[in-house]
Amino acid sequence: MKFAKLSAPSLKELFIREIEGMILSGKLPIGSKLPTERELSTSMGVSRAVVNSGLIEMTRKGFVEMKPRVGAIVADYRRHGTTETLTSIMHYNGGVLPKADIKSLLEFRIVFETLALELGVPRATKDDLKRLKSIAEQYSAADSPAAAAQAIYDFHHEISVISGNTILPIIFYSFSTLQQMLWTRYFELYGHEKLQQTTWELYHLIEKRDTKGAIANLTSSINETISGKAPIYYE
Repeated sequence: MKFAKLSAPSLKELFIREIEGMILSGKLPIGSKLPTERELSTSMGVSRAVVNSGLIEMTRKGFVEMKPRVGAIVADYRRHGTTETLTSIMHYNGGVLPKADIKSLLEFRIVFETLALELGVPRATKDDLKRLKSIAEQYSAADSPAAAAQAIYDFHHEISVISGNTILPIIFYSFSTLQQMLWTRYFELYGHEKLQQTTWELYHLIEKRDTKGAIANLTSSINETISGKAPIYYE
């Protein structure tokens, strides 16, 4: 049996988790002023370098805003966050996303992948279809939820590549961790066989250049999850 390697979090990681947790729990309300770096360093028993680098990272993720002559302010992370912000929310919730965020991510996929199909189906080359079919076969052969999640992610990411739009694959990739988390949960609940038929139907619709059919296939599958017919929400 193979066991996963363990590694202890750094002081910076622990500092970030603590402050983000206080923000997400509401203990540090949006708009409130954080103590100075010196005060945080003394209170939390870490160096000012740890505090400074931690605040910089949280600023990048949208949790903190650094204001000249004022200091660090708790920012509205819903307005200024990134995909890393969602990952922090997921970790705060024990490795899962709240229902509202899962629903929002699924709704985003409909908009995003509809555009990818509209652009990609008409222009897909034989080589494009060959790659897409190969990934679908990897998905069919997947022997674990993690392997299935990786393969189905690769399948949909490849559609964004086929679209020819240079930005779509980058945006899709930025959500890779979150999407694979949701797909892994889906496969843990239902197995990957449930989506096998839908995935192959989508491939054949793309192969036939049936853009409307491909979009209908995609939206129907995602809407089934959004509506709760095949729920993946955490209670």
